[in-house]
Amino acid sequence: MNEFVILDAMQGLHGPWLDPVVATFTRMGDSGALWIALGLVLLGIRRTRKLGIAVLVALVLGAIVTNLLIKPLLMRPRPCDVNAAVAMLVPRPHGSSFPSGHTTAAFGAAAALWFARNPKAPWELTAGVTVAAALMGLSRMYCYVHYPTDVLAGAIVGTLAGLAAALLVDALARRSRPAPDIPRGPGSAA
Repeated sequence: MNEFVILDAMQGLHGPWLDPVVATFTRMGDSGALWIALGLVLLGIRRTRKLGIAVLVALVLGAIVTNLLIKPLLMRPRPCDVNAAVAMLVPRPHGSSFPSGHTTAAFGAAAALWFARNPKAPWELTAGVTVAAALMGLSRMYCYVHYPTDVLAGAIVGTLAGLAAALLVDALARRSRPAPDIPRGPGSAA
């Protein structure tokens, strides 16, 4: 399927009230700012500290895979470069199109919250971040800076980065816990 069919159909959704909302939201994801802020806030709260670490680690992992490995290797042109007739809502992002870094970061944060074990974290936070991640991916297509497959790949890379971060943080948390006292029987050396 031609991805421009989807992108061009989304252009029919533009309107005077929606354009500034989407443009502002998508710009909040520039350089992962929204998700970094989320990670830092969670890091600053004692009961969600582990989640904050997982979110920040996921962002680093996702950025490495997306921006340092995949994008330079594939160098896919952005839709706005191929079809310059579409009016841009945001400045043309630097770099190549595949995968979407904004979507990678968003799904990395969401997946870190899903996979990091923290029963004290409110489920509403995880659900809200997941919805925001999906909206971030849609906003990148709405703004004509990513193809649907860029967004899908970003969601996959981000989810895997979030999973890896959660597993890493869980493993480190288990290693740093003191070993339980083991009762010693009579006659054992202390």
